[in-house]
Amino acid sequence: MCVWASHLKLILTISSQLIPLKAKTICPFSLTLPHQHSESFMKDPQQIRKEFELYLQGIEPIGGGKHALYEPMYYILGLRAKRIRPLLALLTYQAAGGGNPARAFSLAAGLELFHNFSLIHDDIMDNAPMRRGMPTVHEKWDQTTAILSGDALFALSVAYLTRDFPQHASTLINEYARISLGVCEGQLEDMALAANEKATIEDYLEMIRKKTAMLIGGAMSLGAIAAGARPERVEMFYEFGESMGIGFQLHDDYLDVYAERAKFGKQVAGDIIENKKTFLLLKAMELADESQSKKLKKLLEKETDPEKKVKGVMKIYAELNIEELTKEKMNHYFEEARTIGEALSRLEGFEFLQEFLDALAQREY
Repeated sequence: MCVWASHLKLILTISSQLIPLKAKTICPFSLTLPHQHSESFMKDPQQIRKEFELYLQGIEPIGGGKHALYEPMYYILGLRAKRIRPLLALLTYQAAGGGNPARAFSLAAGLELFHNFSLIHDDIMDNAPMRRGMPTVHEKWDQTTAILSGDALFALSVAYLTRDFPQHASTLINEYARISLGVCEGQLEDMALAANEKATIEDYLEMIRKKTAMLIGGAMSLGAIAAGARPERVEMFYEFGESMGIGFQLHDDYLDVYAERAKFGKQVAGDIIENKKTFLLLKAMELADESQSKKLKKLLEKETDPEKKVKGVMKIYAELNIEELTKEKMNHYFEEARTIGEALSRLEGFEFLQEFLDALAQREY
């Protein structure tokens, strides 16, 4: 097991044991946090993760203001999470020459706030009952509260993103806008795929490039911009992250079907139950013979028992070797990221990003 794989395993254990964020309210302009960070040059991702989690827990309201809008924000931020995107931004900031990653905690927080905004809205559109092993925001409250709390997270994310980097504010905002628009385009394309009977694997890969991979690549490009990296290096970090992100999403689709429920933290086989067009389903449709196509169509359109539906679709997946084909595709993108990363490998601290990639490729949840 690589060094970062062991780090990530420990980090995930820590994240499941951390005391959840207290159910207090926050003001969207509460940018001054109480924690003091050491100026020592941190290289240990485990320590970065722990300190960043404390940073998130340190958000306080201004003037003791209370509003029902902010309770769901604290709720979703307090759920068990891997914090992949802020960690990538912080590790990139370090590798790109920014110094102590604690200096970029505000930027990383902005990314985590944006990510959670997208999750709240995504869960509403998917009518998902669970997120990270707990009820989704719209289930715990209602859709109106969830939408508005998500909007508030987005607004707050912009304030955090540029807080400590006024000298790079224009470049950061432009990159952030590009990423945000891409994520929104990807989400709309995801919804459109459901109604597109002629959807292809290429359509799906382009959708996840926007919806998922752009934010992972963007976490790295934003971290590099904050560190003062030159444009061509910023682009290399972005491309590394985008390829990693496509592999990550394909792996997530794989885990949705094949992971253990207790580890995954979401409804297992939810994509099958919802007829969601993932790489697995599209590949099965592509490879199925006439008999398998009829069975698959019947399961998707007429089977009302979720357990029978999942069992039937997984049987067809097994016949078509979908599990292995999905692994091959996701590993193709992880290898693409490794190839891009070779040009960055001489940077001090980049080894942590390489090990991070290896850990993502090996994860079980």
